[in-house]
Amino acid sequence: MSKTVTLPGGERVPALGQGTWYMGEQPGRRADEVAALRAGLDLGLTLIDTAEMYADGGAEEVAGEAMKGRRDEVFLVSKVYPHNASRAGVAAACARSLKRLGTDRIDLYLLHWRGSHPLAETIAGFEALQAAGKIRHWGVSNLDADDMTELFAAGGRACAANQVLYNPTRRGPEFDLFPVMEKAGIPAMAYSPIEQARLPRGGALGAVGQKHGANPFQVALAWALRRPDVIAIPKASRIAHVKANAAARDLVLDAEDLAAIDKDFPPPRRRTALEML
Repeated sequence: MSKTVTLPGGERVPALGQGTWYMGEQPGRRADEVAALRAGLDLGLTLIDTAEMYADGGAEEVAGEAMKGRRDEVFLVSKVYPHNASRAGVAAACARSLKRLGTDRIDLYLLHWRGSHPLAETIAGFEALQAAGKIRHWGVSNLDADDMTELFAAGGRACAANQVLYNPTRRGPEFDLFPVMEKAGIPAMAYSPIEQARLPRGGALGAVGQKHGANPFQVALAWALRRPDVIAIPKASRIAHVKANAAARDLVLDAEDLAAIDKDFPPPRRRTALEML
C-alpha cells in the first residue's frame, strides 16, 4: 500500500504526488505532459499540484486535461498569486482556476507566497470558498516559522499544509519551521524535492543509490519521504521519469544511508531564512 500523509482533520493523501511547474509552456509538449500525468495516476500518484502562476494558467489546463474522466481519483492542489489574495481576489482567481482545470472544486488551495494583503483577509476568502464548496481545504506556501505563527494569530489554525522548498541541499526548514508545523499537526509539501535534477549524482546519493539499485534522484525522494509529515511533488514530463519517481516509494533508507546523506548534507544547526526557487 502506498505511503500516505495525514492532513489536519484526518484525511489521508498520497505522500508522493506529481508537480506541474514548467508544464503548459510549450504546446508541442502538451500531449507528453498529459500522458505523463495520466501515467502517474495509473501508478497511484493521485495528488497533482499546480498553480495559476505556472505558464500563466497553462499548467492548470494540462492538469485539467489529464484529469478528464478521472477527477474523483485526484487530490487536486492549486495556488493563488499573492496579488490576487484579497477576499474578492481569491474568489475571482479560484473561479478562473476552476475553469482552466475543468472541475467544480479544488481539494487544497494555497496562498503561493506572502504578499501585501493581510493574512486574515486571505483566510476569510479561503473560508468563503470552502463554504461555497469551491475548495475543500486551504493552506499556504513559502511561509517561514514566524509567518506561520502570524497565520495562527490571524485565525489560520485550519491551515492544512505549507508547501516549501525541501531536499537534501535545502534542509533549513528542519531547524525551526518543521517543529512549528509538527506541533500544529500541519504537513509540509516539498517542492523541487530533487532540486530540478540539479542534485549531485555522486557522493552519498550516488553510493546509497548504488547500494539499493536506485538512481540518486530516487534516493532523494526516498529521503524526503522518510518523514511522516512530508508530501513530495516532483515534476515529470516523461512516462519513464514518472515510473522512476513512483519506484522511489519502495526504497527504504536505513540508518547507515541516512547517516551518509547527513555527512554530505548536514542538518541545519542554526536558523536560516526560508529559501525559494
